[in-house]
Amino acid sequence: MQLKCDEKPIKGVVEILSPRLGDARGSFSRWFCAEQLCPHIENLSFRQMNHSENFLKGTVRGLHYQLGPQREYKIVRCIRGIVSDVVVDLRKTSDTFLQHTTVVLCAAKNNALIIPPGCAHGFQVLEHDSQLLYLHTADYLPNYEGGVHPNDPKLNIQWPLPITEISVRDNGLPKLPGYFKGLSL
Repeated sequence: MQLKCDEKPIKGVVEILSPRLGDARGSFSRWFCAEQLCPHIENLSFRQMNHSENFLKGTVRGLHYQLGPQREYKIVRCIRGIVSDVVVDLRKTSDTFLQHTTVVLCAAKNNALIIPPGCAHGFQVLEHDSQLLYLHTADYLPNYEGGVHPNDPKLNIQWPLPITEISVRDNGLPKLPGYFKGLSL
């Protein structure tokens, strides 16, 4: 059973489509296969798995990233409901610096997204009670976290719905200063 990997306009951002086999018993799908994902993730080794429950449609989380030795790849999968997932390229030397891409992650579609180091990640919940599963190649350490306000005008992200919920922390994330030249990896 092959995973289908669809590269997005931002280098290193890849949508993973997992075929689902089904019969009278139910269904089966492969969500992870190191051999198929290694070409997209350097030094593939996961350190952490996290789960996010999101009760209300319109909730926004992000935009988050990790710095320095804790920079990481993430694989994000919606395991219940639907979210609009956003990746912002903050890499100084990238051809797509400060551009973003959006992918709808949906439990029914059975898709996931690879997010490379140097990119900020966030999402908006499009259906009540949506849940996400994250795999991380680095441990979360608060001293290495970074973030950008999800409504930063420099990014011009068009969230599909009005924002109904956002944490105090995420709402307090800074907007990119005019002198921001990007992250060095």
